[in-house]
Amino acid sequence: MGRLEGRVALITGASRGIGKATATLFVNEGARVCLADIDEEGVKKTAEELATAGFDVFAQVVDVTQKDQVESAVEETVKRYGQLDILVNNAGVIRDNLLFKMTDSDWDTVMNVHLKGAFYCSRAAQKWMVKQNYGRIINLSSISALGNRGQANYAAAKAGLQGFTKTLAIELGKFGITVNAVAPGFVETEMTRATAERMGMSFDQFAEEIKKSIPVGRVGHPEDIAHAILFFAQEESSFVNGQVLYVAGGPTD
Repeated sequence: MGRLEGRVALITGASRGIGKATATLFVNEGARVCLADIDEEGVKKTAEELATAGFDVFAQVVDVTQKDQVESAVEETVKRYGQLDILVNNAGVIRDNLLFKMTDSDWDTVMNVHLKGAFYCSRAAQKWMVKQNYGRIINLSSISALGNRGQANYAAAKAGLQGFTKTLAIELGKFGITVNAVAPGFVETEMTRATAERMGMSFDQFAEEIKKSIPVGRVGHPEDIAHAILFFAQEESSFVNGQVLYVAGGPTD
């Protein structure tokens, strides 16, 4: 029996990277999953792959900065499965630049996707979780929350998600809902590949430099983060609440 047998999850940013890896792990652990993403082609492809493998999933095209789309996805999930037990706020974007070059749009886009998106999704999901007196909300923060050159917007958003996590843990704990965050270090994803390109180097060169500072001697993979998310998503983790778990291959400041 899987560790998420009988549970229903909604995962944002589920078409690729950490979101896709989490969805794949969840269904293998027995969960039924709504895959939500703004990338219509990508999310439908991922859903088709998992459905073809025999898993119970469906895709929803969702821009997490749009309240109506978020609420519709949550309602469709509950309509289809009768419950919503787990929310993974994974959707994210980067608009990296040094502060003096950063535009209003760079700032607003990152803040809206990470913070407003997590707010809309969590508010919509908790309504159902409170009714059933059970829920798991897992937010994706980042090691960048500790500060990172060229990421004033991203670092501020990810730090904000940690405060959001701890506050929701206090508010929702009495309803059987835990709220935690996973903060990845350097993980090989489309996002970090874009960062390498922006810096004018190949991803392999970029990764070689990064891993010199990682005690385990390698960069992270989406599956590494998915397993940390799974820990928080399980029923057995009911006494772990309001925590931030750095998954970075070594200690953090």
